[in-house]
Amino acid sequence: MTVPEVRGISPDLAGRDLRTIAGLASGLRLSVLRLARRLRQLRDDSVDLNSNQLSAMSVLLNSGDQLMGQLAAAEKVQPPSMTRIVNGLEHHGYVVRRAHPQDGRQCLVGLTPAGREVLLANRRRRDAWLAARIAELSPAERDLLRQAVAILDKVNSG
Repeated sequence: MTVPEVRGISPDLAGRDLRTIAGLASGLRLSVLRLARRLRQLRDDSVDLNSNQLSAMSVLLNSGDQLMGQLAAAEKVQPPSMTRIVNGLEHHGYVVRRAHPQDGRQCLVGLTPAGREVLLANRRRRDAWLAARIAELSPAERDLLRQAVAILDKVNSG
């Protein structure tokens, strides 16, 4: 299958041969990057959070309170970088640090109620935009997209 067989495709994807692994990888990379960029653009600029801060907050929402080193590892950044991220979030009142109950030398980082609400509002805005776009697809395209979600998750976990 070449991309022109798909309706509404962008011109720079047109002509790519999706039958080859290289062509599929190239087309997928471009589409995923564009979608990620578009979703990033939907964040509320008045909140003054960058992508790294939102990502760290997501880890805390999904996994609960974390040691600074655990949070750095989950985000695949060095501890000093995570310290800067957490400092900014703490300054805005979106996270709190507290002493670890068993090891007072370490601190746990957790979301505040304000941080949770900002993150959830951001997710709702992005989900609403994406839901509106998905609603424009045909039933067959939505079924295909449902299958693609599981496949993309598998590709991403490798």
